[in-house]
Amino acid sequence: MTVVGVGARPGVSAEEVLAAVDAVLPAGADDVRLATLDARSVESGLVDAAASRGWPLTGHPAAALAAIRVPAPSERVAAVVGTPSVAEAAALLGGGTLLVGRTVVGRVTVAVAS
Repeated sequence: MTVVGVGARPGVSAEEVLAAVDAVLPAGADDVRLATLDARSVESGLVDAAASRGWPLTGHPAAALAAIRVPAPSERVAAVVGTPSVAEAAALLGGGTLLVGRTVVGRVTVAVAS
């Protein structure tokens, strides 16, 4: 299983999300899943991106994400959404080891765990 954690600004498009995911997804990755902050998991850009690839999308509460130790926490993100990491923490919460750390592509931040 490959979990791509996704942090995004409100209003991002499915195309922006997929461009960010494609930039970091390892070749041959299988059983791909997207994970994010629960408040973002209902936004159309993330929902449509996941649906277009047939990937499950899971939203996690900020408190659950904040409990995960990550290599690149952000005080700015913590002040805005209540957790110092969305992408890395969401990827790691799905299980496994972080393969790709926090990577910013436009208005989307992604990380990969497997």
